[in-house]
Amino acid sequence: MILLVQNGLLVNPAGRSGNFDILVEDGKVVAIEPKIRENLFSTYSNVEVINAENLIVAPGLVDVHVHFRDPGFTYKESITTGAEATKAGGFTTVVMMANTNPTIDNLETLEYVLKKGATTGINVKACANITKGMNGKELTDMVALHKAGAVGFTDDGASILNEQLVMDAMKIARELEVPLSFHEEDPSYILSPGFNNGYASRALGVGGADRLAEISIASRDIELASRIKARIDIQHISTEEVVSLVRTAKIKGLDIHAEATPNHFSLTEEDVIKYRTLAKINPPIRTETDRQAIIKGLADGTIDMIVTDHAPHAAEEKAKGLEFAPSGIIGLETSLALGITKLVKTGDLSLDQLICRMSYGPARAYNLDDAGVIEVGKPADIVVFDANKEITVSKDFASRSKNSPYIGWKLFGEVEYTICAGNVVYSAD
Repeated sequence: MILLVQNGLLVNPAGRSGNFDILVEDGKVVAIEPKIRENLFSTYSNVEVINAENLIVAPGLVDVHVHFRDPGFTYKESITTGAEATKAGGFTTVVMMANTNPTIDNLETLEYVLKKGATTGINVKACANITKGMNGKELTDMVALHKAGAVGFTDDGASILNEQLVMDAMKIARELEVPLSFHEEDPSYILSPGFNNGYASRALGVGGADRLAEISIASRDIELASRIKARIDIQHISTEEVVSLVRTAKIKGLDIHAEATPNHFSLTEEDVIKYRTLAKINPPIRTETDRQAIIKGLADGTIDMIVTDHAPHAAEEKAKGLEFAPSGIIGLETSLALGITKLVKTGDLSLDQLICRMSYGPARAYNLDDAGVIEVGKPADIVVFDANKEITVSKDFASRSKNSPYIGWKLFGEVEYTICAGNVVYSAD
């Protein structure tokens, strides 16, 4: 099949940008040129044309931190429904976290998620666990899991407190040239997870999670990575102090990557008081000072990845009350619009920077060489969106779960088409 995306503004941080048409054949980009249409139809027949006039054309978005709850918790989400949310959000590549049931600490479970992901029409990758059962006591067979397709390793959802175990994992990951992705929260500083220890915890009457929970473990892991020369990903930063730690590490030339979620750059603890369990996440949403520090980190490249931490939960679970409701917010279908509204429209980031943090940056951190760029010879993974269209977030999500504080929000940015390997996998029409 031949696909022509024409008349759009190409925003392509790692390649050609400007007013270009894109020609796709057999799933790959074969030309990026101005006004391909003039001589196209004399050469090809059966061409599908997408008119992207007044729209942005960009690399398919890449999210290296999603929870698809499959296997084990498919009443919240499955790989199939998660993939539909992925497409609706403009993403063409995602990396699943490994806190499934059973966890992805073995070859059988890894093979299951990768095989099921391969049937979805998008690129579903997976991290495997650093420790068996996420118990923080014994390393998985990282070499075998990487050989079987794991693109990185994580115990996301729990911090690894055993320093020697972390160093051993870093040495193996260094040899494999893959990232270790760390959830940075020391439970000894947490009375009630999901709420900032401060104004929010006092207002809600819960103990909260102190900022030292994140600062202490992140500081340790950056120091260990410096010593061992490992590549690490500091997940979903929530504090000004950790932004500063990562900035200093990058200035020193360390192979440190860092994530921010739309939740942490869009909300403050005052919103948590309003939305209660719908805004309960780990690490928690904190102060306006922290939010601004995260935005600054995104602007200067300290934080090189925007991830959703897409975390579906059933409505009855989120209704259990402050102490008992699970932490997490779905994010794949609101991420781009929150980025446009809260970062680009405010003047904090350029559109090019936003797309870089949502595509090229995460792809490079995880060695996803075919993702994050529109380039001749590469797979045609493309998102087409209207950056100026105002939308109202509704409950009509493709995700199986609806746990979002953004329902009813007016945002800018609508995904019109998602194209993966040359196939239109989502259309707003």
